Amino acid sequence: MIHGDFGHGQFKTVMTGSILIVDDDPVQRRLLEAAVTRFGHTAIVVDSGAAGLEVLDGPGARDISVVILDLVMPGLDGIGVLKAMRERDITVPVIVQTAQGGIETVVSAMRHGAFDFVVKPASPERLQSSIANALKVEAVEGEVKRTSRKRGGLLTFKDMITHSPAMDRVIRLGQKAAASNIPILIEGESGVGKELVARAIQGSGDRRSKPFVTVNCGAIPDNLVESILFGHEKGSFTGATDKHTGKFVEAHSGTLFLDEIGDLPLDVQVKLLRAVQEGEVDPVGGRSTVKVDIRLISATHRNLLQQVKDGKFREDLFYRLNVYPIFVPPLRDRRDDIAHLVTHFMEKVAPADPRHRLQGISAAALAVLQAYDWPGNIRQLENAVFRASVLCGGDVLDVDDFPQIRAQVEGTVNLETDDATPQFSSPPGPLDEEVPTAEPDRPAVLQPRFGTLRALDERGNVRALADVELEMIKLAIDHYNGQMSEVARRLGIGRSTLYRKLKEYGIDPETGRVDRLAS
Repeated sequence: MIHGDFGHGQFKTVMTGSILIVDDDPVQRRLLEAAVTRFGHTAIVVDSGAAGLEVLDGPGARDISVVILDLVMPGLDGIGVLKAMRERDITVPVIVQTAQGGIETVVSAMRHGAFDFVVKPASPERLQSSIANALKVEAVEGEVKRTSRKRGGLLTFKDMITHSPAMDRVIRLGQKAAASNIPILIEGESGVGKELVARAIQGSGDRRSKPFVTVNCGAIPDNLVESILFGHEKGSFTGATDKHTGKFVEAHSGTLFLDEIGDLPLDVQVKLLRAVQEGEVDPVGGRSTVKVDIRLISATHRNLLQQVKDGKFREDLFYRLNVYPIFVPPLRDRRDDIAHLVTHFMEKVAPADPRHRLQGISAAALAVLQAYDWPGNIRQLENAVFRASVLCGGDVLDVDDFPQIRAQVEGTVNLETDDATPQFSSPPGPLDEEVPTAEPDRPAVLQPRFGTLRALDERGNVRALADVELEMIKLAIDHYNGQMSEVARRLGIGRSTLYRKLKEYGIDPETGRVDRLAS
């Protein structure tokens, strides 16, 4: 941790690292740079989102431990930077700062992967605490990765943490696929565990002892995709100072996993089709083809069939890759898995932080996690549990250890729990079922989960249709961050109809807030 008095600059830190400051306001940049320097860190300062991304993409990126990011900037704003970081799989913790507080801003930033949130002007103590927490989490994360690498070993379907019927079909299909050598296409949202399924297929087949080579097609610059996949000869283009074999040759006799296959440029798709059909590749600048024997598994979060219709993906390649499709459902459709996954992720942190051994998670905290929709799926859940486990002050994870998730769920799930509610370390049964509560002379009223609406009022009578409609519109505006075209599409109505209803209910289309009606 960091100790000392900000006013006198007496600081001692047990962890160091460069802090990237991204802010278009020169005064804020100077204040932040002075604070970060006094905390004992090196500050890297840039004045725009685009400049910040350049640093994170550059050779010095591995020296950056934390990013302090302004949300409101011209050009590429803070949310845009967060989205780009997620697309590039850049996992540096980001502390978001903005002059505009409020739950809507917090929700939007946290949905896009921010580690923490401070409101300008942030006090030195608040900023210091946030940086220290980010560094602590990053340090333990590094130890977890090292421990995982040491363990190594093959993955099979027995290693998958699931007790959900929605995943039974995935496992059955995967086990059948492992017994053959046909191309497989794994579909599903980002973060659902597509690579885990691919590794389980490889670990359950006859190529289990052979190489498993992964390529994130969406993270490679277009001008380098061909070289990275198929290899290149020395001197074949500017910067090619050595010969490179390419991922296809690296995976020879084993499995090649092409993640985000839908992001491949069209010209590379032609060469990929030939490689799949003929079993040979043409290195850039090479004079002869190279024979390869691989098991190809592709994955995508996109709708490839729609991309074919839009002319962004070759139809012949689509049918060549889509021989054996497997769809991995999102976490919100397999909530039964959440309790088991939470326990698994807590156990992963334990060896890396042995002085801080957690006993389990409270029923109230688990209820919050099961009520949330997890747009980032298992990856987002793992990050939330990881952060909570590292920063938890007690020996049991509680609601307060998940402030961002709680902020998004609160008001839509009943978090009140009896003092006698048991706390547990082993996975419990599902806690997100609708439970009737009854009082004398009053009918049972269902307590809704997050994402559902109350059908009955406090007296047990059916609510007025107008009330339910207003609540649904407000929920949709909040859920889709005020993007009215998306709100209208999801509600199944035209934009003109939506704006007419907003006017009827006194909701400001610009802010999504109710002007004249109580919420």
